[in-house]
Amino acid sequence: QVQLAESGGGLVQPGGSLRLSCAASLAFAGINVMGWYRQAPGKQRELVAAITRGDRSNYADSVKGRFTISRGRDDSKSMVFLQMNSLKPEDTAVYYCNIQYWSGDYWGQGTQVIVSS
Repeated sequence: QVQLAESGGGLVQPGGSLRLSCAASLAFAGINVMGWYRQAPGKQRELVAAITRGDRSNYADSVKGRFTISRGRDDSKSMVFLQMNSLKPEDTAVYYCNIQYWSGDYWGQGTQVIVSS
């Protein structure tokens, strides 16, 4: 059974930083895109950032310059990270890891990020 294990969420003050991690029990050879989505209360799930197996990345306009997506190297190629800096209250949401694999899409269970003073 495929597992996407997320970690790194929590409560942080405005202006602070968090780093999210996602470890996928999938072979890197079959991964096309790795990404992070988020869903705030009462809102639709939205793409935050994504990175291809060729290291091309794209970001939502609202996080450009503040968030950085990266993927693991060497023995950790099936991991994806999201470094979040200068966090704002509007970044509060459940963050989901997403893997676009050759056989379909896979989602993590979500990790809560709360930005509040």
